[in-house]
Amino acid sequence: MHILYNIAGLYRPAGMERVLTDKANWLVAHGYRVSIVTTEQKGRPVAFPLDSRIQVRDLGIGYEDNNGESVWNKIIHYPAKQFRHKKALKALLQEWRPDITVSMFCNDVNMIPRMKDGSSKVLEVHFSRFKRLQYARKGVWGWVDRLRSRNEARLVRKYDRFVVLTEEDKPHWGRVDHIQVIPNPLPFSPVRPAPLDTKTVIAVGRYTHQKGLERLLMAWSRIPEKEGWTLWLVGDGEERQALETQIEELGIGTSVLLGRAEKDMASVYAKSAILALPSRYEGLPMALIESQAFGIPAVAFDCSCGPREIIVDGETGLLVPEGEIDGLAAGLQRLMQDPELRGKMGQAAFRNAGRWSQDYIMQQWVRLFDEIS
Repeated sequence: MHILYNIAGLYRPAGMERVLTDKANWLVAHGYRVSIVTTEQKGRPVAFPLDSRIQVRDLGIGYEDNNGESVWNKIIHYPAKQFRHKKALKALLQEWRPDITVSMFCNDVNMIPRMKDGSSKVLEVHFSRFKRLQYARKGVWGWVDRLRSRNEARLVRKYDRFVVLTEEDKPHWGRVDHIQVIPNPLPFSPVRPAPLDTKTVIAVGRYTHQKGLERLLMAWSRIPEKEGWTLWLVGDGEERQALETQIEELGIGTSVLLGRAEKDMASVYAKSAILALPSRYEGLPMALIESQAFGIPAVAFDCSCGPREIIVDGETGLLVPEGEIDGLAAGLQRLMQDPELRGKMGQAAFRNAGRWSQDYIMQQWVRLFDEIS
């Protein structure tokens, strides 16, 4: 069976790119033929190791060339790029003849159902239904977000199967008969939990509005006695400079490490004792799943979607009402000051992580592909 994935690019060391890489590697190792089509790779190396049997083709459309420009700039250039994208993808599908074509909800999402190449069409979403509304943008961009959100709810109905990450998100898409929940799989399977013997709290994710890292810094500044603890932010993104400024203004530079994205996340988790998740919204936060695999307790805002399906509050970690900065600070301080509670929650998290093992999740994908092929 030949499965073709569509994604913007594989050059970012980010969650969706790593999930696709892991799934593609698993599939080819189990006898599937896998191809990946990108629009923004532009000759850059892939962020995560990709099996050499996986065929990758970049169409070079360049949607991201207009990032940071005005809405009017995008309105002017987007139709021409969509035309070139549709033409190139149509020709590629006719050449490669996949059995299943998968969209990962990038700029191909509205054109793939129209492709009459004989393949079954699958759409998988890696964000929650109301992601665009959670941007809370004003003016013209706010209008664009509302328009695109309504359009996405219509688009999902045009696919043969639509896959979301959580049960929480599923009903938000309305009455969609072909919707299915398949979480993301773990990229690794540790044989033992982390020792939790370092005084390190980590937060993992891109430095963006979504991840809410400025809220975590505020919470960290409100913890009176840190007793040698360090907050390690692992990621990168457009808000790095703003975070650097905030750290200086709050006077917490001696206890905060503003790091970079790490490819070897297993070693990062192995050196951590607590995970903090201050996100405003999620699809399914991989940092929570991965940290559980290493037996690391978490303190997270109860945002939509994902945290409450991963954390058993009071057993594997602590859920804090969304946006309550003081609550986040109190939750972190509680675990920092109580090594026995940390260890107990860590053990429970480690036992809970089997729900996201790679083989278990990928078998769900195999059953889906068999049903529609």
